[in-house]
Amino acid sequence: MPVTNGDITLRVEVAGDGPTVLCVSGWPELASSWHNQVGFLTSHGYRVAALDVRGYGGSSVPTEVERYTLKELAGDIAAVASALDDEPIVLVGHDWGAPIVWNAAIRHPDRVRAVAGLSVPYRPPTDMPLIDIFDQLYAGRFFYMLYFDRPSVPEADFGADLRGSLKRVFYALSGDAPLNHWLADALRDAALLPLLPEPPEGPLSFMSDTALDALAASFERTGMVGAFNRYRASRLDAKDSADIADAVVTQPSCFIAGERDPVRAFVPGVDGYADAGAACSDFRGSTIIAGAGHWVHQERPEATNTALLALLSSVE
Repeated sequence: MPVTNGDITLRVEVAGDGPTVLCVSGWPELASSWHNQVGFLTSHGYRVAALDVRGYGGSSVPTEVERYTLKELAGDIAAVASALDDEPIVLVGHDWGAPIVWNAAIRHPDRVRAVAGLSVPYRPPTDMPLIDIFDQLYAGRFFYMLYFDRPSVPEADFGADLRGSLKRVFYALSGDAPLNHWLADALRDAALLPLLPEPPEGPLSFMSDTALDALAASFERTGMVGAFNRYRASRLDAKDSADIADAVVTQPSCFIAGERDPVRAFVPGVDGYADAGAACSDFRGSTIIAGAGHWVHQERPEATNTALLALLSSVE
């Protein structure tokens, strides 16, 4: 079903009947990445929606960086929630989808019943842009977000072999790859793809070739400017979020992540998954899944689904 938010149209897939759950994907995934959750949750009596986030798939793909701030994307979630249900709904977000749903819960509390963040815990906004924080943490060194911030560069690099680039990224961030190889030590001006390990022949353990082909075909159609613009828009989030500085997520919430997710090591010497609920006033717990990497909902769907069902059952 299409949902509009101003001049933005969002493609939303809906299945099942019951209390509504909205799944929000991150970089570089589509609504289809939630197929394991949709089947499981609908079989347990939930109505499950998944959307192509702004910039992806069948949704609008504006080219302006400022159209991809967390404030704008949280507004998309509120519009979809209102179109889906008169009552507040449960949000589930992965990767950039997690900050999007955390922000939606704060900015639009009347639309959000509970929230689950996958791979990225909630951290209150700061007055320094995220991209500048990593610029300081990785002074003179390569960090992928700083590479994505380069105008047109990642689009060209990925576009040279789109399917191969996506496969390399999915493998490198998974629990199957060498631990934290995504964070390889290199000079600041390096390119990402040559730093990543070679993926295995044949399909990935958690993604079929058919699914990878469909994702690559989608980006062949839309380009990747929307996907990378979310990273570039992180420069604007600090100013945009001044009105919610130090905000706490008050809805029932939980955190789910893979034990081997490189996001855990983004800040050198710090376990990024420690105290994941520190800024959530009704935190129902963290689930760190052994052996899983960044794509936790695809790599370990059974454990992820069990954790999601626990949150859903606790708020019925």
